[in-house]
This record gives sequence, structure tokens and C-alpha cells, in this order.
Amino acid sequence: MDSSVKAQKVKVAMPTAPAPDGGYAWFVLLSCFLVFGLTFGVIKAFGVFYVEIHQYFETTATGTSWITSIAVATIHIVAPVASALSAGYSHRSVVMLGGLICSIGVIIGSFARNLTELYFTVGFLNGFGYALTWTPTVTMLGLYFEKRRPVANALASAGECILTFLLTPMFQLLIDSFSWRGALLVLGGLQLNLCVCGMLLRPLKGTRQVTHVGEVKAEEELLTKDDSEEEENCLEEVERSLREGSDQCKVKKTYSPEDLDEKPANKNSKSRAKRTNMRTKILRYVDYTLITNARFMVYSMFGVFAALGFFAPALFLVPYARSKGIEEYQAAALMSISAVFDLFGRVLFGWVANLRLVETVQQLTATVILLGAVLLLCPLASSFPELAAFSAAYGLVFGATVAIHITVLAEVVGVQRLGSALGFFMLIRSSGGLLGPPIAGFFIDKMSDYGTGFLMAGVALIVSALFLLLLHQMNRREQRSHSKNPDTPLDKVGRAKEEDVTLTMEKQFHKRQKC
Repeated sequence: MDSSVKAQKVKVAMPTAPAPDGGYAWFVLLSCFLVFGLTFGVIKAFGVFYVEIHQYFETTATGTSWITSIAVATIHIVAPVASALSAGYSHRSVVMLGGLICSIGVIIGSFARNLTELYFTVGFLNGFGYALTWTPTVTMLGLYFEKRRPVANALASAGECILTFLLTPMFQLLIDSFSWRGALLVLGGLQLNLCVCGMLLRPLKGTRQVTHVGEVKAEEELLTKDDSEEEENCLEEVERSLREGSDQCKVKKTYSPEDLDEKPANKNSKSRAKRTNMRTKILRYVDYTLITNARFMVYSMFGVFAALGFFAPALFLVPYARSKGIEEYQAAALMSISAVFDLFGRVLFGWVANLRLVETVQQLTATVILLGAVLLLCPLASSFPELAAFSAAYGLVFGATVAIHITVLAEVVGVQRLGSALGFFMLIRSSGGLLGPPIAGFFIDKMSDYGTGFLMAGVALIVSALFLLLLHQMNRREQRSHSKNPDTPLDKVGRAKEEDVTLTMEKQFHKRQKC
């Protein structure tokens, strides 16, 4: 055997199995439902703790709001890490680890002596755990559903609404009975259920990695498709010439295998081998090529400005109502009203998106503009009936928005890249999640009016809708380009179908082996 030929182990990512859209997929949906509730549902219900912590430490609105901001920003920043860990290990183990970190962070936070310790525990540690649970679960849901993906995302995100509805009055009751510290202890125990959610995430058949062992030339891994075809043609000519014993053999001696194994070529091949192997390994965990996707970057900018307005209203609704003279349980009930209509909006508009009557990006644009308009009207409400009407309208339109924004992301990049795309999207959006509540708190402190926080959120959401309009125009331009070049494969919304880089390289590799 030639010394240049050696056995190599090649990890092959098997093609993703078709989404079953049923069967065990419903258990994955249940897991995602609970994860939404125990992460973002808790964040929305945290406004009850906000009032108590604000009074206990006698701090400003901006200072207290940093707890939620740090948690939200950490979720976004750590999302790519969660995606990479899920690819390297498993979605199940990463979610279980995240649930454990959440619980530990909140339990330690119940003993905090100052705001700084709350920033680290209830803010950073809790947000870190949320990222490890939410990102892999949503990615797994996208793999299990295809035809029913909009409805599945809507039903899963409904967990945020239902648990917000249940947790808000429960937190108020726990605070009245055991103080905010005791309520945090109970919350820490409750979040251990995220580990149970992780256990439900069974890998989809066909997505696991397998190992093949073959004897190949080391340099063969590095050849491009054109180079490999040229080499194969040369070798075929040499073999044919030798068999026929013709004079052509003398001419083709320059293409002998020995000449192909020259030292300079080997050095270049080995250098390309290292670069290719490194690139393949990185792409398996983090698809950094997404930053070159113009539509993805435009959608990420939408996420940044939307995040400025998404989280502030839920945090300041209860304090705003209390500042208007509404009593404690009525103020907490506003969040429950919002959660009920939020649930209705997610299910209804998720179903509408599934009908494909209009492009999902158009539907998302309309709901984001409506949400911004509703928030701008909030300062006009002062009595409980008026605030209840605002909470209902806010919940309905917010649910309509959240129900489909992940579906739009899957359409922008394709489901095969959803894991990495979701991580990068959350990372880019982190700046909006981090700065939204503190900016709103800054205006509240300056104007001594919680209503200014809602005005800031409304303006940010309307600005974010401009990026959705730009994305829609880019989609239209791609569709017109496709109509002129029908041979270019497009997905359902008219975007070019992007190949998985790792899988393509491995297919070429096995093709060379056969030759």
C-alpha cells in the first residue's frame, strides 16, 4: 500500500429527516410551550417584583430596570453559544444545564444584599440559563414542524401568555405572604421544571452524526471539484495507455501518479487541508457566513429596534398603573388581561399565517406598526377600565407580532440554518434588549412619568417596521430576478436556496472516494 494512503475517520452530518409535523412532535411542542412560559413569561411577570425591589433598595427606575435588561441582553448574547453547544453535544443536555443555572441564579438572588448582586444572579445567571434553554428548544421545534410551523410557533409561544397570566397574581400573593425574597425562592424551585422540558427533546432521526472509515489519499481531501476531475481524467488516460501499449503512453508520462505527488503540491494540499478542516469544524457549530446574507442582516436590524420596544412595556405596566392610583391586585390583573389577549393573538394570527394568504413578512410589518401605535396611545389611559382596554389591545397585537417573527427568520435563511441564524439574530438583537428598559427608565426619571417609557417603546417599534419594508422590497427584487432566470432554485418566499457548506464538501469527498 502506498505510504501516502492512510485510514481516516470522516464525520458526516446526515441529511435532516423530513419534519413529521405530528406524533412525537407534539411533545416537543409541549416542551417549547413550557420553556416560553418559564423564560419570557417570567420576564413579563417580573413587573410585580420591580415595584417591591424599587421600594426596598430605594433606587431609581433606571437602576431597578437594569435587572431585567441584563437578563434580556444575556439571553441574546449567549444565544450563539447555546446554538454551538447544541450542535456539539445535544439539545437535550444543553436545555437541562440551562434549567439548572436558572434555578441556582434565582435562588442565590433571593439572598442579595444590594442591586449589584441582583444584577449578577437574577440578571446575568438567570439570563444565561434562559439562553441555554430557549434557543435549542425553538430550534428543535423548527426541525419537527414544516407544514404546520407557523401554527406550532404560535402555540409554543402561547406558553409565555398562559404562564404570565398565572404567574403575575401568584407572584403578588407570594410577595404579600413571604416578601419578594421568599417569592424568588419559590420561583427558583419552579424553574427546575426547565430540566424536565429538556428531557422531552428527543433528537430527530437522521440528524445525528455518523463516522465512516476509509483509506484515502490525504491530499485528496483538499482538491476542488475542478482539480479533482482533471486529475481523474489524467489517471484514466495513463491507465488506458498502459493497457493498450501505444505510443501515447510515452506522451502521457508527465501525468503519472508519481508526478502528482510532488513535494510542493503536497505542502499546498496539506495547507489547504488544515484550512478546509478548520472551516468545516467551525461551520458545524457556528455558521458565520450568515453575516454575508443581506436579508438576514436587514432582519437583524429590525430585531434591534423591535427589542427596544418589546420589553419595556411589560416591565413598566404595573408601576404605571400604581402611579395612577390603581391598587396592587388590579394593577397585577392588567398583566393577566394582556396575557389572555396575547394568547388569543398568537393562536389567531399564527393560524392566519399558516393559511399563506399574504407573505408572512407583510403580516409582520402590519402588526409591528399597529403595536407601535397602541403603545403611543398608552399615556392617554389613566383609569382602570382605560388601562384594561389598553392591556387588551397591547396583548392582542403583541401576540400577533411574536407569533410569526421566528417563522419569518426561518424563511429568510432556511430551516437548515435556523439554529445558527437564531443565535446570531439574538446576539445582534441583544443591544436593543439591553438598552430598551434603561432608556425608558431614563425618560421616566427625567419626566417623572411612566407614560414616557411607553412613548419611547412605540417610536422604536415603528422605526423597526421600516426595516421590514426594506426586507419585503428585497424579496420582491429577488422574485423578479428569478422570473428572468427560472433555473435559479428559490424557496417559498422567493429567496435563493442556500446549500449547507459542510454537507456539500462531504458529498464531493465521497464522490472522489468512489472514483
